[in-house]
Amino acid sequence: MKRALQWIVPVLLLLLLGAFVARALLARKAEKAQLAAAPAAALAIDLAPSDVLVVRPLELVRTLAISGGLKAVESAVVKARVAAEVKEISVREGDRVKAGQLLGRLDATEFALRLRQAEQQAAAAKSQLDIAERTLTNNKALVEQGFISLNALDTSVMSAAGARSSLQAAQTATDLARKSVADCEIRAPLSGIVSQRFVQAGERVPLDTRLLEIVDLSRIELEAAVSPDDVGSVQVGSQARLQVDGLAQPITARVVRINPSTQAGTRSVLIYLALDPQPGLRQGLFARGAIELQRQTALAVPVSAVRVDQARPYVLVVEGKKAVQRAVTLGTRGDATFGTTAEAAIEIASGLAAGDAVLRGSVGTVRDGTSVHVATPASAASAAH
Repeated sequence: MKRALQWIVPVLLLLLLGAFVARALLARKAEKAQLAAAPAAALAIDLAPSDVLVVRPLELVRTLAISGGLKAVESAVVKARVAAEVKEISVREGDRVKAGQLLGRLDATEFALRLRQAEQQAAAAKSQLDIAERTLTNNKALVEQGFISLNALDTSVMSAAGARSSLQAAQTATDLARKSVADCEIRAPLSGIVSQRFVQAGERVPLDTRLLEIVDLSRIELEAAVSPDDVGSVQVGSQARLQVDGLAQPITARVVRINPSTQAGTRSVLIYLALDPQPGLRQGLFARGAIELQRQTALAVPVSAVRVDQARPYVLVVEGKKAVQRAVTLGTRGDATFGTTAEAAIEIASGLAAGDAVLRGSVGTVRDGTSVHVATPASAASAAH
């Protein structure tokens, strides 16, 4: 008997607990059924003035997003024009230089000796030419007097011509040796800032070794790749606004060139935008922004206000005291200013009229026919207190 009671009590407790849970589930199911059966109009939503947008014609700006790196229009890599030892480099990264400024020297000892040798050879050739020309003058007089033959005169003419050619070759060699001496001076090809220094004093460098890099930051361009589908809309002179890494304020720019060829592999087209001068601009910085392609006046709403969870896009319009779904036909995308804020916008080609009140996307999901109450600014302020 005692053993039977030990089993009966737990079973009764389990039965009571199951009955309680079943009753709670039935009550909750009935409550959901009542809510589902209730009309949407019975679910009223309070809206702030910022949740509602009055549709009106706006200036819609169609843009094209771009990004890329900044490059100086003018830059140069200074290379060694002769093979020699670096004697001195007087500038470092960040130093400003002017066009033609002496930046360093290569050891010119060997080239100075070659120049002296070439000058001496030119002097010897000049002496040989003088002798040949005097001999030619004398032989001409002797031919007229009949003391020598014409063959001897022809030999003198040829000797003078050969001496003259030898002098010209020696003078050319002298000019080349003089140029090699001048090439030992490292001078700035343009005005700008030294961005890289590749060598140090004491290094022996071969011909065409990179010594310095100089960039002119007075003219900076953005090089951006645009797809073939979009490049047809871009025109030289189109305006753009860019956000450059490291700069708080956006920078205005304009399209100055469009590459006539596509890039191998990607088939994209490079476009170049000239940036307005700014102190913080540097070569290599990354920039992103948008090019203005077209301006038009149209009925527009924020992109977030258009709902696409159904077969056709629609917006929620406040009619009386209810939110009503209204299907719309979309047009051009772009940017527009709503109040004081610029937002991504889209043209409403049909489905809305000027003066319609549309719910913004910040309201969230709202059923068709839901009752809404839009608070006035004054009542919203008092509610906040």
